[in-house]
Amino acid sequence: MTAQSPQPLTLEAARDLQNMLGADIGPGLSERELNAIEARFGFTFSADHRVFLAAGLPHGSRSWPDWRNGDPEDLAGRLSQPVEGVLFDIEHNGFWHPAWPPRPAEKSDVLQVARCELATVPQLVPVYGHRYLPGTAGEWGHPVLSVHQTDIIFYGNDLADYIRREFTGRASSLPAHATVGFWSYFVEAGPGTDVTAPTPHTPYAVSTQEAVEYLRMLALERLIGRQHHPHHLIEAGLTALALDIETQSLPLLAGLSRTEYENADVLFDQVLTELGLSDGLPVDDTGIPWEAARWELVRWWLQLIVNGSLDPGAGGDVITYEGWGALARPQALKPLVDKVDAYNDSEAIRSGGTREQLTRAIIAEAERLLAGPWPPLD
Repeated sequence: MTAQSPQPLTLEAARDLQNMLGADIGPGLSERELNAIEARFGFTFSADHRVFLAAGLPHGSRSWPDWRNGDPEDLAGRLSQPVEGVLFDIEHNGFWHPAWPPRPAEKSDVLQVARCELATVPQLVPVYGHRYLPGTAGEWGHPVLSVHQTDIIFYGNDLADYIRREFTGRASSLPAHATVGFWSYFVEAGPGTDVTAPTPHTPYAVSTQEAVEYLRMLALERLIGRQHHPHHLIEAGLTALALDIETQSLPLLAGLSRTEYENADVLFDQVLTELGLSDGLPVDDTGIPWEAARWELVRWWLQLIVNGSLDPGAGGDVITYEGWGALARPQALKPLVDKVDAYNDSEAIRSGGTREQLTRAIIAEAERLLAGPWPPLD
């Protein structure tokens, strides 16, 4: 069911990861404690999650589950949240998994059938906040998932990669791979968005300056390791060509057919060079990977949110992942991240908020950030 990690997590490696957290670390959970937790709540830890908790128990923030002294109701709620989030979208947003039997005509039967189907899927176990690992005994190397109802995205190739990404801004450049059938649907073919994938925005350039900026931002995204499909680069070339930008390679990039997609990267780089953009790209010269490039991109993503080219929820996820997390959690971005978390939290909606209100809150915070100094001051 899962690809084996080539190097299973050791206690020593887990302790090295915990030194990156900036959290208080208590004594690790014993085998007896781990077994008792699994028996009490009816799930199993994956092998790497089990080793991580045996090395030490992070605490000091509510985001870390306190498996030793935590409120049992809180822990049970965290464990049930992924399934309850799917049920919420089934009831209120029309979701239905394609592998399930046909959706019942009677509304009263819909949740009953869904609960029966969900009872058969692998349990997701909380790691930190809304980040989860599939709970499959003895298995290594599952990707960490960020779970907000059916908006489910990769947050690390495995537990070690997740810790480096979330807490230091450093992560593997390799694409993550789904490993567990039901939850794989959301990150491979379902409504979820992989935040390492191309930014899901509508190109907005209406002037020569904006078209050049668009090319530069795509270059910056590639610089920090974000993926781009050839048609995104070709689309940027078409936009620039339509706005009367002239370079020798631009018509060649814009005119590529599907059978010529393998030439897109080379031609895009040639366009950057011909426009003088290559020499002006930031360098990786600080302790935070591509710090200057990330701040430029955060500003661009905020602009896309404000002008309606990027969905506030999806854009907020990208900024949280590639900006706030990778930039060592600057306090200036924390209000935006909090609003994105609320947008993704079904409990916040049940407590009286609406998606429209939460969307407006993200946009308002984006406008506030853009109106101030850049990068924003902590």
